Amino acid sequence: MSVQEFVQEIAAVVPVTSPSLFSDDLEGRIAAALDAMRSGVPVVLLDDFDRENEADLIVAAEKLTVATMAVLIRECSGIVCLCLEAERVRALELPPMAIENGSRYGTPFTVSIEARHGVTTGVSALDRVTTIRAATAADAQPSDLVRPGHVFPLRASPGGVLERAGHTEGSVDLARMAGLQPAAVLCELMNPDGTMMRGDAIEAFARERGMPILTIAEMIAWRKIHG
Repeated sequence: MSVQEFVQEIAAVVPVTSPSLFSDDLEGRIAAALDAMRSGVPVVLLDDFDRENEADLIVAAEKLTVATMAVLIRECSGIVCLCLEAERVRALELPPMAIENGSRYGTPFTVSIEARHGVTTGVSALDRVTTIRAATAADAQPSDLVRPGHVFPLRASPGGVLERAGHTEGSVDLARMAGLQPAAVLCELMNPDGTMMRGDAIEAFARERGMPILTIAEMIAWRKIHG
């Protein structure tokens, strides 16, 4: 699917010209992001300038399609992560990727996963969606997955963005706030030259594709009011 085709597909759900996508009103921006989550439209989620200073595309796991996964793979870093609550991580018996987490921001990776059935190499958009559906199914069991694989689970802190101001927590919080299963897929936005996308390039990318932009700081502010 081309960028133009993807824009046309999601414009039917969230029009590119919708003023709420870039509103200065916090409630309006949150509402636009939650509408997008419910519709399967990616949300552009930014963290602080003095943290990673990166933007991730966020999609609710239960709304993920193969077409959207293809967009994540093409437009982003290619490292597709599945953000899960700690309870789900325990139920799937996913240990941490490292015994001692030495990453700069304590990114809570578990071992990578693949669906045990229904995949080929595990790399294609279809295979990664199959893996995510296997991991997020209501009756998912550890035996439904093999390790390692091409999907990278992340364990969200129980307190969400109020406990850890990361994309992992922001993704799970957004799904929960939208009334969906608390699981989301993220991938980091990159420029065509392989550098991380920042600043005006992020806004231009989101406007062209009709994707709402939200910051983790805005989510923290909203949650402090609404819980």
